[in-house]
Amino acid sequence: MKRFHVHLHVDDLAQSIGFYSQLFAAQPSRVESDYAKWMLDDPRINFAISTRGSRPGIDHLGFQVDEAEELAELKAHASAADLAWVDEGATSCCYARSEKHWVTDPQGIAWEHFHTLGNIPVFNEKPAATDSASACCAPATRTRSCC
Repeated sequence: MKRFHVHLHVDDLAQSIGFYSQLFAAQPSRVESDYAKWMLDDPRINFAISTRGSRPGIDHLGFQVDEAEELAELKAHASAADLAWVDEGATSCCYARSEKHWVTDPQGIAWEHFHTLGNIPVFNEKPAATDSASACCAPATRTRSCC
């Protein structure tokens, strides 16, 4: 089953956690010094916020899947539609180990398709990016950060 994913950049994490906790009537399932995530079942959404972006607002949208077969199906749709996509494969980012690929819409909005395999204790296991606006493991073709 798929879960819709939204990632926002925020200026004040504590203030935003307070706001979204009230809005969702739920506390985040994960909180770090630069990141928070709600895994809601109604509606079924993975909603994440972080302070790692260059400006506040929507960073990217996406779909999180429960099974590797669902991820392969999303990849097949992107390939069949001749969409610009980047296969990132196995990666560690946003406090999680995942298998993922990215699709960019005609307006330049990135869509992340991913299957989470487990949690990690750090935001990103890869060396820090040279571009300070890049939050983590985003492919070079993207202009925003990931997760």
